[in-house]
Amino acid sequence: MAMTVLPNELQIGSSIPSPELKMKDADGKQYSFKDVKQKNGLLVVFSCNTCPWVIKNQAVASEAYAYAKSKNIGVIVLNSNEAQRNGDDSPAAMKTYAKDQQYQWPYVMDDQSQMADAFGAKVTPECYLFNADLKLVYHGAITDNPKTPQESGRYHLKAAVDELVNGKEVSMTKSKAMGCT
Repeated sequence: MAMTVLPNELQIGSSIPSPELKMKDADGKQYSFKDVKQKNGLLVVFSCNTCPWVIKNQAVASEAYAYAKSKNIGVIVLNSNEAQRNGDDSPAAMKTYAKDQQYQWPYVMDDQSQMADAFGAKVTPECYLFNADLKLVYHGAITDNPKTPQESGRYHLKAAVDELVNGKEVSMTKSKAMGCT
């Protein structure tokens, strides 16, 4: 029986993989990480439409992504759910989902989970925050309580964004992202 080899996890301080690779959204528009990056950095999120963890974290996720964007951090959400590409995570379903969630950032397809593999992303939702030089400064969950986000005591992603934009070193660089594999 062959063992599945999991990709290596992107380490804090690492450069973003394939910064110029173009990825399509549901309308066929193409975006690269460099296209989306803003003055203070870039937030990359692996997600999908159908994962129960994504669904239960929708409100805190949208709020955190909008917060990052308000701080001149670009936001891009990658749908890496290849198993449902012809179903509930199809381009048409993605377009509807992004509209329903009022996304103000690109929601693109991660074809063959190429970027998820390059990042070592294992679950949805899973967040990667990069500084202005596209170096990883935070990787993990949106909050300290992905199971019950409305009961969170610490908003990991927002705290990392605040520290980044205020020129401080991110105090908690990693947290455990929980979600669908």
